Amino acid sequence: MSDIEVDILVPNQTRYLSLIGSIGEAIGRELDRYQGDREALAYHLNLVLTEALANAIRHAHCADVHKTVRVEIHVDPDCLCIKVHDQGQGFDLKALPEMPPDPCFEHGRGLFLIRCLMDEVEYQRGVDGNVLVMKKRLG
Repeated sequence: MSDIEVDILVPNQTRYLSLIGSIGEAIGRELDRYQGDREALAYHLNLVLTEALANAIRHAHCADVHKTVRVEIHVDPDCLCIKVHDQGQGFDLKALPEMPPDPCFEHGRGLFLIRCLMDEVEYQRGVDGNVLVMKKRLG
């Protein structure tokens, strides 16, 4: 399989979460170069995309329907990279605990799950917006 490039501008509405998650899932199932369980990878990509997009919509953009979220997916022979761009205030990913969230709270599990399922996670703050970068090694 050759490199894959997906670049989508998503309206800032949660009704698009399953669509974007499904795209990640479909990509995961087709990655014959992935050495692990492709069904598990497909599920994990659906989950991390859904969580990252939901965070951008609800927290970064405060559900402002006039904004959009950009989702980029790049797959090369060694790595799958997902970038979720927002125009919110940003946050310090390193300041958030890496331990499991308190099960008594309904929220706060998304970034914990993303960190558990991806090999590298970083959040970059920029002048024109922010980007959550999530990488999964394929080899």
